[in-house]
Amino acid sequence: MATAKIKKGDNVVVLAGKDKGKTGEVARVLPKDGKVVVSGINIAVRHRKPSQANPQGGLDRFEAPMNISNVAVADPKDGKPTRVRIEEQDGKKVRVAVKSGEKIDG
Repeated sequence: MATAKIKKGDNVVVLAGKDKGKTGEVARVLPKDGKVVVSGINIAVRHRKPSQANPQGGLDRFEAPMNISNVAVADPKDGKPTRVRIEEQDGKKVRVAVKSGEKIDG
């Protein structure tokens, strides 16, 4: 498998949907589904009936997964969306922002 372009902990910019333009940190990557969960973005609400486990019931808010194509890595230099190139430096594969040429990995 090739090196992933978006990883857990990356700062990303949302490119499409109701949260377009917002930025957040990747909480989870679901590679089989081609989706990512971004903290504070794409909040879904579920109405829950009272049950024994939750006698109060009410609304459950959670971060729903979104398609990985709807997010782009934020450029470390200016925070704008950028594509990611994988280069080999000192015998290691490193992710590099296409826009500024800055390294994304530490």
